[in-house]
Order: sequence, then C-alpha cells, then structure tokens
Amino acid sequence: MRNVLKTTLASAVAAGLMLAATTAAQAADIKEHTLRFAFQSDKNHPIGVGAQKFADLVSQKSGGKIAVKLFPNGTLGGDVQVVSSLQGGVIDMTALSSGLLSGQVKEFVVFDLPFMFTNGREADAIVDGPIGKKLGEKLADKGLMALGYWELGFRNLTNSRHPVAKLEDFKGLKIRVVQSPIYIDLFNTLGANAVPMPFPEVYSALEQKAVDGQENPLKSIELSKFYEVQPYLSLTRHIYSPLSILMGKKSWDKLSKDEQAVIQQSLTESQDYQRKYARAEDEKSLGVLKGSMKVAELPPAEVARIREKVKPVVDKYSKDVGEPLMNELNAELAKVRAK
Repeated sequence: MRNVLKTTLASAVAAGLMLAATTAAQAADIKEHTLRFAFQSDKNHPIGVGAQKFADLVSQKSGGKIAVKLFPNGTLGGDVQVVSSLQGGVIDMTALSSGLLSGQVKEFVVFDLPFMFTNGREADAIVDGPIGKKLGEKLADKGLMALGYWELGFRNLTNSRHPVAKLEDFKGLKIRVVQSPIYIDLFNTLGANAVPMPFPEVYSALEQKAVDGQENPLKSIELSKFYEVQPYLSLTRHIYSPLSILMGKKSWDKLSKDEQAVIQQSLTESQDYQRKYARAEDEKSLGVLKGSMKVAELPPAEVARIREKVKPVVDKYSKDVGEPLMNELNAELAKVRAK
C-alpha cells in the first residue's frame, strides 16, 4: 500500500511539474518552432544522447511548443558543410569538435593543441570559465551563437597495418584526420601521411584501404564499428576534444527572448548530464574494443618522445592563439592541477 501511495504521489508531482511548465510556457512569449539539430555521430553516441536530453528539456520548458528534430550520422553533410548551413539559416543547430571552429575564429585552435589537457576536469575548467566564454562570443560576428560545451573526449589512433607503440611506428601510415590544418601538421610531423576527410566517408575509406587508419575518441571507434576493419588500437590520447554546441545566428535572432531563454537553459542543464555520460561510456568502450582489437598502451617515456616531436606544431599554432590567451590558459590549468 505504501509503495502504491509513493508511486501515486510521484506521478502527481511529475504531472504537476509538467502542468506548471506548460502554464509558464503559455504565459511566456513562446510560439511553435521545429529546430533542426545536425551532428556527425550515431544517435546512441554521447553526442546523440546529449542532443536527445537537450531536445527533451526544450520540449518540457516550452510546454511542447518547441521541438528539436535530430539529424544524426552526417545526414545533412559533414562538419564544414553544416557550419556553412548554420550561417545561412538552412540548419539551426549542431555539435562539433571545438577545434574545427579555428576556420572561423583562429583562437579556437587552442582546443586542438596536442597534449594540452590531461583529463576532463581540466578541460571543463577552461571551457566553462572566462576563456570558453571569451572564445564563444567571438563567433557571433561569424553568424554563429555558442551556447555551451559538451564532451567528445580524448582521441586515439587505430590502423590496419601494425601496432603503434612508439614514435617510429607512425612512419608511412596514411591516417584520416578531420578537416583542420593542425591535424594535418600533427600527423605529418609524426611521420604519417595525413588525409583530411569528412567523418561519414571514413568507414568505407578504411574498408577499401584508401587510408590505413584514423583517430577518434573510443566511443566513436566502437559505434562506427571501425574495429571491423582496424585490428590495431593505440591509446595515444593525443588531443582532447570539447564539443561546441552552436546555433546559427539567423535562427537565434528569429526567436523571442523567452524562446532564447528556453534554448540556453536547456543546453546549460544538458551539459553536466552529457559529460558524465560520455566519460562513463569511454570506459565501457575500451572494454568492448579490447575484445576485438589489439590495444597498445604507450609507455610514459614514449609519450614524452612524441610530445617533444610535435612541439613545433604546438609552437606554430600557439601563435594563432596569441601569447595573452596562452598565458591565461596555462595559468588556469596550473590552478586546476594544484587542487
């Protein structure tokens, strides 16, 4: 009987909250909208899970008036194409690796500097602090609104030719990379041949041996089934990728202040959920991949050799970030590491 009462009470509370949200939405200046949210990953990837959480929150806070329609798996184009579509008002929202925005605002390359972060806590402190806000504000002049940051995670290397456990093992490998100059320079400096390519084309390129390997976070490797055509995984953790959640300024400006508040509040609430989910799934994915791939852990001494090898790449792109911002970044990281 007690359990029945608890269930009834919980249902009543939930219904009351839903009614309150609907009533508030009706009182506010909120009209019916359908927002198109495009991203490259599968709907079951942490990006897709975060997008669904965001969509649910938007629906709840708008009293069901604003719907967020998800377009996973790159169905509306690769990252570069989607950003252009956002700027043109053809697509409303996207989630993409923050470093890719360096083509819009050069300072965003800071998020793709090799071995910049050692864990997610450090990255959170940067993206949620003054640096993340400062960079996001620069996108408005490019027709993009930065709403917040989710997590993609640390990137690792796979290939079909041989284990990569030391610096010399990179030599000669044709590696697919994202369409960003720093990735091309990074892998070319390591002795590989970098091949920039949109994500939706990667599996077939690996299957047809057009490239030998690719680099991505573990969950992307698992869900994209790269293990079917890539027997070797190396835990290089060479770049940590925070995700920028963007809305096209044309789409944003069409919304009322109340509607904008619903979008921003929903995105902010989704951040903690998405990051926790992404980090838990990263560990699960490693366990899955160990069942079908030969996994190489790079010894600390070898990681140090690789860091030294790519130092010219870090120095080159740090100039785009600028000395003041790099100094601010290093100071903030020092504070986090001291805690």
